[in-house]
Amino acid sequence: MLLFYATHDGQAARIARRIADRLANHGIAVAPRNLAEKFPVLDDLAAARFVILVAAVRYGRHLPEADRFLAAYRAHPAPAPLVFVSVNLTARKPGKDSASGNRYLQKAIARHRLSPILATAVAGRLDYPRYGWLDRQIIRLIMKLTGGPTDPRSTVEFTQWDRVDEIARRIAALCASAP
Repeated sequence: MLLFYATHDGQAARIARRIADRLANHGIAVAPRNLAEKFPVLDDLAAARFVILVAAVRYGRHLPEADRFLAAYRAHPAPAPLVFVSVNLTARKPGKDSASGNRYLQKAIARHRLSPILATAVAGRLDYPRYGWLDRQIIRLIMKLTGGPTDPRSTVEFTQWDRVDEIARRIAALCASAP
């Protein structure tokens, strides 16, 4: 099994590590790999039993390294089954944590013509103090438009870690049922 992540502020990396830890509890060893540090060898995608991608969204799009990965994955003639976990603040709202309810996930799946065996979205973390001035203002505007927190001194953990644990359980169940 291969587990890749694309992160901007570190939350997707934390989620990928949590999934790896929970999979280890099921006897499945997998090391999270940062797509920004090293792009995978494409033949590894076919040799793996499953490929998991945990990808952050920034300003309405998955990060470029995730997009590049999905394009390479789709171009491979026989890739392993894909589990796609999108990390975005839209997923903080009820109904926006599924492939059918999350537009970022829908757009990525449609754009790359994917058929993941599991596609879901997880809310990220809002950490205004860590952002530069311009990012902070843009994110505050987005939050104002979507009814989210706008206090530039606040940090809000929207990630539901029990949900991340459930995703790992679902991945473990897929592994157990695979031939």
